[in-house]
Amino acid sequence: MSVDRHGMYLDIIERHKGIVFKVARSYCSNEFDREDLVQEILAQIWRSLDTYNDSFKITTWMYRVALNVAISFYRKDKTTAYKHTEIEDKLLSYDMEAERENEQSLNELYTFINELSGVDKAVLLMYLEGVSQSEIAANLKITISNVSTKISRIKQKLKTKSA
Repeated sequence: MSVDRHGMYLDIIERHKGIVFKVARSYCSNEFDREDLVQEILAQIWRSLDTYNDSFKITTWMYRVALNVAISFYRKDKTTAYKHTEIEDKLLSYDMEAERENEQSLNELYTFINELSGVDKAVLLMYLEGVSQSEIAANLKITISNVSTKISRIKQKLKTKSA
């Protein structure tokens, strides 16, 4: 393992770890599943680091990796017995208290996000992060007009739900 690769990985994770946690929270309501998903995403980012194409923003690439892992994780057969192994040496920690400042609204938002289909969920997460529609389209391999339509429909669903 080269020091440069390791340093690059740690820097990327430190600067953009919020992406990993937002995706994990959107796909897993159970804390233990969420921790497992975070670890899977972090491991896949490490394994995929050599494939990163710097013509894309690092955040766009991270979303692609995180969403692909989350969708696979979400689809995996949940009928098998779940075993949680405590990970004593975590790669990083995340201060959830900072995210709980507006807990009620945040929980309502995540409840809404969890009700969305996989693609709509991914579109909304990236949209909320400020990712451009063209980047969302490239990430999800759909057209920009499809992204616009999905965003519009999601906003309408949210308005209806809030009313």
